[in-house]
Amino acid sequence: MPYLSERGVRIPASAIRKLTPLSDAAKAKGIKVYHLNIGQPDLPTPTTALEAIRNVGRTTLEYSPSQGYQSYREKLVTYYNKYGIHLSADEILVTTGGSEALQFAFLACLNPGDEIITTEPTYANYMSFAISAGVTVKTITTSIENGFALPPVHAFEELITEKTKAILICNPNNPTGYLYTKEEMEQLKEIVKKHDLFLFSDEVYREFSYTDTPYISACHLEGIEDHVVMIDSVSKRYSECGIRIGALITRNKEVRQSVLKFCQARLSPPLLGQIAAEASIDEPDSYGKAIYDEYLERRKCLVEGLNRIPGVFSPMPMGAFYTIARLPIDDCDKFCAWCLSDFSYEGETVMMAPATGFYSTPGVGKNEVRIAYVLKKADLERALFILEKALEAYPGRTL
Repeated sequence: MPYLSERGVRIPASAIRKLTPLSDAAKAKGIKVYHLNIGQPDLPTPTTALEAIRNVGRTTLEYSPSQGYQSYREKLVTYYNKYGIHLSADEILVTTGGSEALQFAFLACLNPGDEIITTEPTYANYMSFAISAGVTVKTITTSIENGFALPPVHAFEELITEKTKAILICNPNNPTGYLYTKEEMEQLKEIVKKHDLFLFSDEVYREFSYTDTPYISACHLEGIEDHVVMIDSVSKRYSECGIRIGALITRNKEVRQSVLKFCQARLSPPLLGQIAAEASIDEPDSYGKAIYDEYLERRKCLVEGLNRIPGVFSPMPMGAFYTIARLPIDDCDKFCAWCLSDFSYEGETVMMAPATGFYSTPGVGKNEVRIAYVLKKADLERALFILEKALEAYPGRTL
């Protein structure tokens, strides 16, 4: 039998989805599972998008241009203008989700053997994209004690070698919910400028910034315009995970020309997805306001509820719709699996993502889980109650 590729062996299973067989088995036994493991919003997709799909008048569903439809990219220009990000349509390339955007950024900007630096815990799929591109990821561990704030400059510079080509951030952050301040973004700018690095900035959660201070994008940073590659997606802001529409944004013409060749090789981004995403931009501002207010309430419900459970600690996330919670357990992988395979309370249980899957440093995060507050408040309250019961019954409880 032929051997698998080295990258096929090394690529990790999804930290978010690997327990799905246990969840499916629990449901088959009639157990209700509260899904706190995945960032799939339950809130409605804009009606403008749904109507656009229903009223597609084409007789042929054709290839779109490899860089995406001009009309959609021009509408995106108006969308980004609202955030003080001033672009031309040519500086936007439409991709098949934010995942493809980041993969293309790696492939266009980095060579096999190059290194990038990011913080951990980090979005688990970044590691998979890096392995696919032959890139080495070096991580700086952040701490739940200070809410996973950006590490100091020296922590980055200690990892920089002649192979270092980029820093990767997610802002607001998945999985921690941390939101980088203006001072922290300026700190990153100085490192990028000093060491002539790319700054890959995943900003798919920009709508969910829970402070009164203006949101700071990597595209706002002056003096490193050609170093910045921004990753975006409509999945979260419009509850459109399934249409698979993202974008790669950069003012660097050479990067765009290189990325376009990868776009051409995969032919085109999804046609129907672009139709829906373009229509979504016309949704009244009241849609976004209602979604934002709902997540604010869910955040308060979840985090305050977590911190009321004996032995549990969660910092208050200032962005996105996730938090990392520390639990009084011996092993988060065992606990999360046990909740699905061996535990239920009144016919119900919870599904969470073990935080070890978001760290690359062995042994770190063993008593942490990532929780997504993507359920309505009543379900979150019930899930918190079930979690407390699970912690009381778990054989590996440490308190």
